[in-house]
Amino acid sequence: MTTATRSRRGVVAPLAVAGAGIGVAVLLHLRDPHVDGSYGVCPVYALTGWYCPGCGGLRGTNLLTEGDLLGSLHSNILVLPLVLAFVLWVADWTRRGWRGEAVRLPGLEKWMLWAFLGLLAVYTVLRNSPWGGWLTPV
Repeated sequence: MTTATRSRRGVVAPLAVAGAGIGVAVLLHLRDPHVDGSYGVCPVYALTGWYCPGCGGLRGTNLLTEGDLLGSLHSNILVLPLVLAFVLWVADWTRRGWRGEAVRLPGLEKWMLWAFLGLLAVYTVLRNSPWGGWLTPV
């Protein structure tokens, strides 16, 4: 197998994942999640009345595709960092695939995982408290 063939094969999967990500962004841009019921309801919110860490994520992504950065952050403050992390990871995967290197999966130390889960818990409680009104989805 030639180097060029290996390079082309190495980028098929990351480019497919990038295409799927772009497809989701286009779908969220064209079909507005601000319309009630357009994508269903959050089961956590429907059952408990609490906003989960993902509540407002679709609306935040929609606003991000429209160029409204502040509105996106107001819908869900986690959207922008997660989209940026996804873009950087797919770009790294594509570069490594082109070079014939192995995929580098995002890795977290055990303490980082617990810290992240703790921050999600604090974020969830805060956005559902009277002091976290600025974190509730729009």
